Amino acid sequence: MTQQEVRRTVEQVLALAPDDASRDAGRRLGTAGPWSRSGCDDSGAVWGLCAGSGSEPYRTVVDTSGPGFMCSCPSRKAPCKHAVGLLLLWASDERATPPGTAPDWAARCLAGRRGGSSGTGATEGAGSTAFADKPVDRGAARRRAERRAERVTAGSVELEQRLSDLLRGGLAAAESPGYGMWEETAARMVDAQAPGLAGRVRELGAIVGTGTDWPARLLEECALVHLLDQAWLGRAALPEPLTATVRSRIGLPATPQGSAIRDSWQVLAQYDAADAKLTTRRIWLYGRESGRSALILDFGAAGRAPGLTLPVGLAIDADLTPYPGAGQLRAALGERYGTPTAAGGPPPGGTTTEAVERYGRALLDDPWLDACPVTLAEVIPVPPKDGDDTWQLADTSAELALPIAPAAAARGSLWKLVALSGGSPLTVFGECGHRGFTPLAAWAEGATETVRLR
Repeated sequence: MTQQEVRRTVEQVLALAPDDASRDAGRRLGTAGPWSRSGCDDSGAVWGLCAGSGSEPYRTVVDTSGPGFMCSCPSRKAPCKHAVGLLLLWASDERATPPGTAPDWAARCLAGRRGGSSGTGATEGAGSTAFADKPVDRGAARRRAERRAERVTAGSVELEQRLSDLLRGGLAAAESPGYGMWEETAARMVDAQAPGLAGRVRELGAIVGTGTDWPARLLEECALVHLLDQAWLGRAALPEPLTATVRSRIGLPATPQGSAIRDSWQVLAQYDAADAKLTTRRIWLYGRESGRSALILDFGAAGRAPGLTLPVGLAIDADLTPYPGAGQLRAALGERYGTPTAAGGPPPGGTTTEAVERYGRALLDDPWLDACPVTLAEVIPVPPKDGDDTWQLADTSAELALPIAPAAAARGSLWKLVALSGGSPLTVFGECGHRGFTPLAAWAEGATETVRLR
């Protein structure tokens, strides 16, 4: 498609704005008046110079294939008002952003982003090397990283003390203070710049008082938080891959590393999970030639869908660059080639016993892993019976019946699985973890069409 064929509507552009203030400011900048040297090309790039309060105009570039937003303004919003205004100008007035060749400053910015892009709509803010006129101060960057590590260490020590106080007082007493105690502890972890620890603390608070077995589940999760704390505090003695995993679990930023892997990646599943601050999209891929599984993550502000969407049931010819870490499956989506094609059926599957063994091996690399991707071949869904509320996937080889995770059973999509099976074996892709198996996609016997279950 050409750039003219994929122009977004004004409504679609406004939906990208992170808040009402950015939307209103973007509308004011969505006219030709403040812009100069604006244009677009068939690669999905839109660029322009926007007059502001300073002597130099702001240099703004949007990569619509991501989308990705890059601007030399000091705003940390994603996208900033200048990017919203530029997209509005591009969407509403073709003459204001004529097709052309990107100027050097925009071309350098796009090359930097696309060279390490995850396709997740990441925004480059003020001080981006794409616009910098001087080299990056690596010494200052190292000092900032050291200061953050010190704050995370202080937060880990404090959290260890709070866990000790909790266990010393007895788990039964955890109900008395209410959720406020957990939120206050989580806020302390945010202050320590350890968002991963903050999220785990909030999960502890959500367990208390829910279900008859909540003390046992709380103890399990406290042990995992303690393990993560101790791993961070003793990270100097850990092998580098495990150290990278600990850093990611703590919530420190990471970038893709190593060589890109080009393959025909089958899109197996895509689903969103949301909390009060963020919408996370998980996309599972399988490399038809490499045999590798990969996870693409994309993020959107609360209440807004992430920008990246891949066609479930088809295959894309693309580059993926893995993130560091022991057993990590996350990868960054790079350049895509051609158009999606038919996947030609499910990926190779295994038995339920092999699925459990795979999860066990994955835990050796990442003890905090909730689930890992597996494809089950020749399984039959078994609804609850005899007063039991547990769904199962029965292996036709009678090796093991996997329980389906309660959260998956509560969504009601499992009857679709039963209807697809009709008593015959299926191939089912999903996530296998300590809560059970979560089906995400299925294929009827001998069929190539993917049936989404979430």
